[in-house]
Amino acid sequence: MIRRTFYIAVGAFLAVWAMRKLQAMRPDSVARRAADRAAGLAGELAEFAGDVRAIARERETELRSRMGLESVDRNHDHDVKDGR
Repeated sequence: MIRRTFYIAVGAFLAVWAMRKLQAMRPDSVARRAADRAAGLAGELAEFAGDVRAIARERETELRSRMGLESVDRNHDHDVKDGR
């Protein structure tokens, strides 16, 4: 009797586990997970790009101050075509 109850419980567990795995493999579920991962990756890339831009600005300001050039933060009203 105990052995039979044990095997029924194991069978029920395996059936529930298998159903969940099969439902996770449905196309809409896979597409949703892929879209969520892509959105997360896009957010991380945007954050990384923002960090890189901020670090580049800081470094350029540091180099300009070391070389005695004008600050990057100032607005310039030059009419020179090559940006000087």
